[in-house]
Formats: sequence, C-alpha cells, structure tokens
Amino acid sequence: MRHPLRTALIATVLVSTAGLVGAHCQIPCGIYDDELRVQLMEEHATTIEKSMRQIGELSSADTHNPNQIVRWVVNKEQHAQELQDIVTAYFMAQRIKVPSAMEGDAWKEYVEQLSLLHRIQVEAMKAKQTTDVAHVEALRELIAKFRTAYFGEEGGHSH
Repeated sequence: MRHPLRTALIATVLVSTAGLVGAHCQIPCGIYDDELRVQLMEEHATTIEKSMRQIGELSSADTHNPNQIVRWVVNKEQHAQELQDIVTAYFMAQRIKVPSAMEGDAWKEYVEQLSLLHRIQVEAMKAKQTTDVAHVEALRELIAKFRTAYFGEEGGHSH
C-alpha cells in the first residue's frame, strides 16, 4: 500500500524539477537533433540582440518605463543562459566526443569544436553583462563557425 503523503511529495518533486532539464536530458536516449540545437542557438542570439536594442530604446526614451526595461534585461539574460546551456549540457556533455588519441585529425577537430564552444560561452556571458550588440555579432560569427566545424562545409542545414 502506498502512502499518500509520499506519493504527493514525489509528484511535487517531479513537477517542480521538470523545467530544469533545459537543453536536453543526459540519459542515453539516442534522440538528438543537432541541427535544431544550432538553430536554437542562432535564435537565442537574435533574441538577445532584440532585447539589447529594446533596453537601449527604452532607456533613452523621454518617459522611462523601468518595468519594461527590467523585463527586457531579464529576457536577455534568460536567452543568453539558454544558449550557454545548449553549449554545455547538449554539445559539450553529450555530442562532442573525446577522441582516443591526443593527435591527428580527430584531435584537431575536437579542439576546434571545443574552442568555438568555449568562445560562444564567453560571448554569451559578455552579452549578459552589457547591451553592446558587438557581442551578438561575435556570437553569430562563432555559431556559424561552429556549424561548419561540427557539420562540415554543408553546414548541417536540412532545409
């Protein structure tokens, strides 16, 4: 016989932690959509840029609306964090495989992909700290380079 309080507690924990699985689960489910993740990274960069521009416009307006400014700041930070989560929880933790030898083409490819992902992380962090759209431009360039490094010259587009 199940104890109702225990069942309710388990259900509460499951529901409250369901949203914490941001970029992808870390069980070997075998369900991956790498192209979608890169597209999401690109979309997050676009949203970060829009947020930055809105913050600038609202801050320089004659009538300040602090609530709207705060909402755009929060939006910018959330999308930068989601981009970082895709980089770490999806690509670095699950998709980029460590080669067996620390030499040769496989090692060079591994280092290039990790370097690009690290640089994306840093630019996303800088995008959190400022409203300088130069960081978004850098993000876009780095994501494009990662796309090529990960998928090859065809770039992974499925459409």
